Amino acid sequence: MSALRPLLLLLLPLCPGPGPGPRSEAKVTRSCAETRQVLGARGYSLNLIPPALISGEHLQICPQEYTCCSSETEQKLIRETEATFRGLVEDSGSFLVHTLAARHRKFNEFFREMLSVSQQSLAQLFSHSYGRLYSQHALIFNGLFSRLRDYYENSGEGLDDTLADFWAQLLERVFPLLHPQYSFPPDFLLCLTRLTSTTDGSLQPFGDSPRRLRLQITRALVAARAFVQGLETGRNVVSETLKVPMSEGCRQALMRLIGCPLCRGVPSLMPCRGFCLNVAHGCLSSKGLEPDWASYLDGLLLLAEKLQGPFSFELAAESIGVKVSEGLMYLQENSVKVSAKAFQECGTPHPVPARHRRAPAPREEASRAWRATAEEERPTTAAGTNLHRLVWELRERLGRVRGFWAGLPLTVCGDSRMAADISQEAAPCWTGAGRGRYLQPVVGGSPAEQLHNPELDVDASSPDVPTRRRRLQLRAATARMRAAALGQDLDMRDADEDASGSGGGQQYADDWKAGAAPVGPPARPPRPPRPPRREGPGGKGGGGSARYNQGRSRNGGTPAVLHTPRILLLFPSALALLGSR
Repeated sequence: MSALRPLLLLLLPLCPGPGPGPRSEAKVTRSCAETRQVLGARGYSLNLIPPALISGEHLQICPQEYTCCSSETEQKLIRETEATFRGLVEDSGSFLVHTLAARHRKFNEFFREMLSVSQQSLAQLFSHSYGRLYSQHALIFNGLFSRLRDYYENSGEGLDDTLADFWAQLLERVFPLLHPQYSFPPDFLLCLTRLTSTTDGSLQPFGDSPRRLRLQITRALVAARAFVQGLETGRNVVSETLKVPMSEGCRQALMRLIGCPLCRGVPSLMPCRGFCLNVAHGCLSSKGLEPDWASYLDGLLLLAEKLQGPFSFELAAESIGVKVSEGLMYLQENSVKVSAKAFQECGTPHPVPARHRRAPAPREEASRAWRATAEEERPTTAAGTNLHRLVWELRERLGRVRGFWAGLPLTVCGDSRMAADISQEAAPCWTGAGRGRYLQPVVGGSPAEQLHNPELDVDASSPDVPTRRRRLQLRAATARMRAAALGQDLDMRDADEDASGSGGGQQYADDWKAGAAPVGPPARPPRPPRPPRREGPGGKGGGGSARYNQGRSRNGGTPAVLHTPRILLLFPSALALLGSR
């Protein structure tokens, strides 16, 4: 026996022992207790989960080896893994949706309030200067703000027509006050307004004020409307995009990723990070908004800078009262020249008998000058903010989400339910078939790279129809914002094409700054002659406003009618004619 001892010691290492072998994983995980505990906590019936591994020939997605899942359990896990992935994607984008929604609400409230403040400021100035006379006849000014507000909120009638109507109504009230010795029939007032609308500028009763007001308020309103519409479109598009539609290949890949470890009886074994990235890239690559997302953000920031700079909405809103006041002063100071030109072109009206003339009253104190806010002051709304602060906040928040869509797979796989932590990359993980290391190449999210995705077949030829539609919406919003930043209103493109065939949209040059050379908009054809007005019930000069406003809509919709009674225009020379307050 002692002679055999050395031989036994040599053969001992070759004998099989209790250590790990090829089937050690099956021996260790023969029980389904851990899977039963996890799925039972999720509400699964334990009657559907065997206590020990069974044959997996019935499985459709997971490896058909020993399993803890029945066919019904596998189907429930497929739906659950899809819901988990959807929830992670929507949760990851909730900050983005909230950011765009909050910015849209804040900017919209600010622009609306600035229009209201401008209207109140004008009313306060003119009420202080003209008293009850302005209060009795303020509808013409309120009508202007109503139509400006309608354009901003509802894309209403074109701003050129709105402002032209306002100045025409103003002239129809002012001119008779300059000449109380005459009676002005409707035909004369019609001729007068035609002279002011000619392209050669033969009669400019309010000087350069109408043109300057049109440039400043139109560019600001076009930019503001395109900006808030862009924020709203971005919010809606992002919200829809985050509701990711799942392809069958994506559902199966997600089940292999986070569902099959439960069926294999190893729920604590986390999926490999590379495995998760390939699945996430494959499910999301054709559903995101790249590369249109970066262009959209650039369009937002470009237009935001314009709104607080050359297209300042604050200064434009404040300028309405300034430009109206300057226009009235110009007409008063140049009344002789304007009247001579009007009488030359439209004929001399009939004189009013002396007994019907109003006796001139003592001249009252002239209107106080409008004091605009100094450039260094930044107006603050009732909400306690101003445009500069809003733009700064927007820039800061958009900087966080610029790479959102490209980084979404990394964000999803950073969740502990989807993959092992990056710090445990060297540890064994779930590879889709068992415990080990993930050896497949990790591909990027571009269409060319997705052709080589080892986990699912991705149709990289083109996105699906809903995704293409959302990308087109984002591109349209970006194009509108970039055009607005250049002073162009794309919403008026069709109307301009019908009028002139140019198709370039309305354009407004950057010439409102003091000292800049005046640059007019592209030449537009003169307005067609309007039919003669019927004399209104008020007799002389009546019906002018109704004539000018009825049936005029650039978009061909319902006629925009501004109901204004026959009123008297109020400025210092008119006070002398109408009497003291």
